[in-house]
Amino acid sequence: MKSPKEKIFTPYQIFVIAMLAFLQFSVILDFMVLAPLGVILMKTLSIPPSKFSMVVSAYAFAAGASSLLAAGFADRFDRKKLLMFFYSGFILGTALCGLAPDFNTLLIARIITGIFGGVIGSIGFAIITDLFKMEVRGRVMGFVQMSFAASQVLGIPIGLLLANRFGWHSCFWMIAGLGSVAGVVMFIYLKPVTGHLQYRSDTHPLRHLLRTVSKPEYAFAFLTMTLLASAGFMLMPFGSAFTTHNLGLSIDQLPMMYLITGIFSIALGPIAGKLSDKIGKYKLFVYGTIVAMITVGIYTQLGVTPFWLACIFSVAVFASFTARMIPASALMTAIPSPEDRGAFMSVNAAVMQSSGGLFSVLAGMIVTQSSSGMIEHYDILGYTVIGLMGLMTVMMYRINSTINKRHLQRSSTDPISGEEAAIEMEIATGGEY
Repeated sequence: MKSPKEKIFTPYQIFVIAMLAFLQFSVILDFMVLAPLGVILMKTLSIPPSKFSMVVSAYAFAAGASSLLAAGFADRFDRKKLLMFFYSGFILGTALCGLAPDFNTLLIARIITGIFGGVIGSIGFAIITDLFKMEVRGRVMGFVQMSFAASQVLGIPIGLLLANRFGWHSCFWMIAGLGSVAGVVMFIYLKPVTGHLQYRSDTHPLRHLLRTVSKPEYAFAFLTMTLLASAGFMLMPFGSAFTTHNLGLSIDQLPMMYLITGIFSIALGPIAGKLSDKIGKYKLFVYGTIVAMITVGIYTQLGVTPFWLACIFSVAVFASFTARMIPASALMTAIPSPEDRGAFMSVNAAVMQSSGGLFSVLAGMIVTQSSSGMIEHYDILGYTVIGLMGLMTVMMYRINSTINKRHLQRSSTDPISGEEAAIEMEIATGGEY
């Protein structure tokens, strides 16, 4: 056991966690800022919900395609160099969004941003898997995924204020400016991440990609993770329009609601990460899914609602999503072998982002907007999300069982590393095996 005074992370590891969290913050903010800007963009650019969903899905499709193409090369280079290359492209794409004068230009800019931004998360997860043991990955994921909430607390309210005062372009300039500073810090202080290169083979990148996607264990994991993106990509693009037109909140109240939601989500992120390491990652995922099903089922059927009650439901929805995302992401890191980590994470990001684009398009086909601005059929969207979450829970059970079985086999066949494997499995499952 660790002594009470023993530190879990070294100072450099803390820096890496903070750096990865900020990169995730900027990338997530770049996507999430479209949700509160939805009501502004649809009015300013005179576009219907179906066209707005294209702006959202264009990023996702481009991100998915680039992640898939990068998978064959992901384990052949220093991860820091890859991260710098793709983050620089992401900043450039975001700046182009800040220059876009119309719908078509914005659509092209979102595609460029997605091509580079879509790979960043997978590289970050590969770095986490390289530098941190399974014992603490739930905590690491908790802090990194906390950026999801931080993008609301710091980014979305500020973005809305900027949009209301200086126009929607200013939101993207804010992201590009902050990202440029972070890129310089990363270039100076982040050390090369090359440990995975000792497993490097002379396999052609295309064969490496095909080998990764063809492994049955990996393929089922990819299929499962496609459903993890469904809730966010289906509900959030129309969240601001639903909140203002259906729940009756004003556009000026949106920043405060997102701020309150983000504060609670920031606090719950690290707690969820710690709980996933303590009680078991799959168990926490199930608890989060149950709460998410209940809250989504109620929230998507609400009519005119008081501000305080809308905030409660918003907090509950985002908190339950966090309680699903963190343990699911941590479990995924236990699946690939060391020589496949970069490729696995890239393909995983590709399928999640591509499926996110499909789910966004599907959401645009389900909901409609009346002449008064009301978002119709949002309840049907909620039922669809609930069904997909239930299906993913069953599939995640199989993945968790596969991980447990693998560690049991290691502990019984490898007397040298068996104790370590058993301990790792106990940590992953919360002691229930």
